[in-house]
Amino acid sequence: MLKISASKIPDEVRSVSDTIESAGFETYLVGGCVRDLLLGRPPKDWDFTTNAKPEDIQGLFEDTFYENEFGTVGIVNKETPEESVQVIEVTPYRLESTYSNARHPDKVEFSDSLEDDLKRRDFTINAIAYSIKNGEITDPHKGGEDIKRKSIVAVGDAEERFFEDALRMLRAVRLSAELTFTIDPDTAEAITKHVDGLSKISKERIRDEIIRTIMTSSPIEAFFLMQKLGMLPFVAPDLERGIGIEQNQAHKFDVFEHLLRTMQHGADKGWSFDIRIAGLYHDISKPETRRWSEEKKDWTFHGHEVVGARVAKKAFEDLKLPKKQIDKLVKLVRWHMFFSDPDQVTLSAVRRMIRNVGEENIWDLLNLRICDRIGSGRPKEQPFRFRKYKSMVEEALRDPIAVGMLKITGNRIMEITKEKPGKRIGWVLHALLEEVLDDPKLNNEEYLEKRSVELFKLPENELLALGKKGKERQKTEEESAVEELRKKYWVS
Repeated sequence: MLKISASKIPDEVRSVSDTIESAGFETYLVGGCVRDLLLGRPPKDWDFTTNAKPEDIQGLFEDTFYENEFGTVGIVNKETPEESVQVIEVTPYRLESTYSNARHPDKVEFSDSLEDDLKRRDFTINAIAYSIKNGEITDPHKGGEDIKRKSIVAVGDAEERFFEDALRMLRAVRLSAELTFTIDPDTAEAITKHVDGLSKISKERIRDEIIRTIMTSSPIEAFFLMQKLGMLPFVAPDLERGIGIEQNQAHKFDVFEHLLRTMQHGADKGWSFDIRIAGLYHDISKPETRRWSEEKKDWTFHGHEVVGARVAKKAFEDLKLPKKQIDKLVKLVRWHMFFSDPDQVTLSAVRRMIRNVGEENIWDLLNLRICDRIGSGRPKEQPFRFRKYKSMVEEALRDPIAVGMLKITGNRIMEITKEKPGKRIGWVLHALLEEVLDDPKLNNEEYLEKRSVELFKLPENELLALGKKGKERQKTEEESAVEELRKKYWVS
C-alpha cells in the first residue's frame, strides 16, 4: 500500500494547498516530488496540479509569476527561511495534445479532470498524485508498483510519449542513474526506435539533462546505457570514437571505458561537474592520435591533449556551456598530461604549470589527474610522487616569508629617513621582518615607520647584526614552513 508521511510536507507547501482548496478548487502534489516522497527521498522541487486556471491561482497569492505557455504559475515565498521552499509551481490540469516537432505541444488545453492530466505525463513513476487535504494517493497507471520494481515505464504507449517529446528518452536514462532504476524493456525498445528524435531537441535542453546526469552518483551507467540505446551520436558523438580503441600497457580499458571510469571517480569523490566532464573528455582525441611504436612495441598518443583541447572546446560549445566555464574546461583537458615527477621537476616548472592552468584551476587539475589514474585501472589514487608534487604546488602558491610581507617598502623608508639607496635599507627591512615574525601585530605602517627611524640611529655594526639576524630568521621560517607542507602530504 502506497503511503506518504504528512510530516514530510513543508508548511509553506501545505499552505499553498490549503489556500487553493479553501477557494473551492482541487489541488494535488504531482510528479517528481510525489515519487521522491514515496522513495523516502527529499524532493528538490514541489509541483501542484489543480482544476483552477492560471488567473484563479494568481488571484489567490500575493507574489506570483506566469511567464510560460503551459499555464504554470510560480508562487514565491519570500518570507520563508533560506533553506525553505522559495518557489512552488502550480499547473492546471492539462489534456493530451498533438506534437509536430517532438518538443512542444502544438497547443495547450486545460481540463477539469486529474486523470486527463496524469495520462499525458512521461513515466508511471511521475504520474502519481497526492492530496494533502485528505492524504489520498491517485495512481491510475500503477506507478507505485513500478517504484517497488525499480522500473522506469512510459505512461501508455511509449512510442507516443517519445514522439511527443523526444527529450523524455534522455530523461529516462537520467532517472535510471539518479534512482538506480532499470528501464522497462518495452520502453527501452521504443527509445531505440525513436532515438533520432533527439536531433530535433535544442542543445540547451540536452545540456540541462546531461548536466543532471553527470551529477548523479552513477553517471557511468547512464553513459553505457546511452551508448546501448543509440543516443550518443545525438548527445556526445565524440565519445563513441573511443569504443574498442585499445591503449598502451598503462591502461586496462579501451578509450571509451577509460573516459567513463575517469568521470565516475569524480562522482565517487563527490567532486564538481567541471572535474567530472573534464574527465569524460580529457582523452577524447586518443583515437585520432594513436600510433604504433615499433621501438616501444606499444601504442603512443603524442599530442592527444593538444588536439583534444580543440575537440573538447567544440563539444562544450555545442552543449551551450557558458564561455567562462568552457575556457576552464579546455585548460583542464589541455594540461592534464602535466609532468609530475618531483625528482625531476623544479619549483619554477610547477609555477609555470600553475600559470598555464590558472591558480583558480590548479587543484581541479590535480583532482582530474587522480580520476585519470583510477580510470586507468590503477589501484592507488595518490602515490608518494604525486603527493610530493601536490606539496610543491602548495609551496609555489604560498606567499613566501620575505620583506615583501611588510606594510612598508624600501622607498618609503628612504622617504621618511632621507637615506639614499644602499645596504642599510636592506638591513632595516630584515630587522623589521624579524620583529614582525615575533609579533605580527607590529606589521602596521605607524609602528614600522617609527621603528625605521629608530633603527637608522643605531651604529652601523649593530644595524648590520640585526639585519643578518633577521635574514637568518627568514631562512629558518621558510624551511620550517616547507617542512610543514611536506608533513601535510606525508612526504617529509
